Amino acid sequence: MPHIIIEYSANLREAIELPVLIERMHSAALATGVFPAGGTRTRAAERPDYRIADGHPDNGFVHVMVRIGHGRDLATKQRAGQALFDALTGHLAELSGRAPLALSLEMQEIDPVLTYKQNNIHRYVTERQAAG
Repeated sequence: MPHIIIEYSANLREAIELPVLIERMHSAALATGVFPAGGTRTRAAERPDYRIADGHPDNGFVHVMVRIGHGRDLATKQRAGQALFDALTGHLAELSGRAPLALSLEMQEIDPVLTYKQNNIHRYVTERQAAG
């Protein structure tokens, strides 16, 4: 973990530089030292159907949901969440300065009993890192 899910309003498709935003969010998560590379997944979902505030077509949003494994203390979660929010707001600062934009990030812990996983990526990442 984490799963970083970036949702954004369709009117921002051209303005947010999505591949760069995905890379920045992914890198920021890894840079915290909180999350293992083999468990970190970052993806985006455009939302074509939305209404924001007064419904003006210029209004846009980017919401990031960070779903993490259970067990980290509050201070660690806050530090990681702030680092990710800083990456988000830093990436979108110029756009936010010229367009109506709502930015948000929410961190959720996944229930340790009600999650089911199979992941062999950790082994491959470790092997690639060892090979240099």
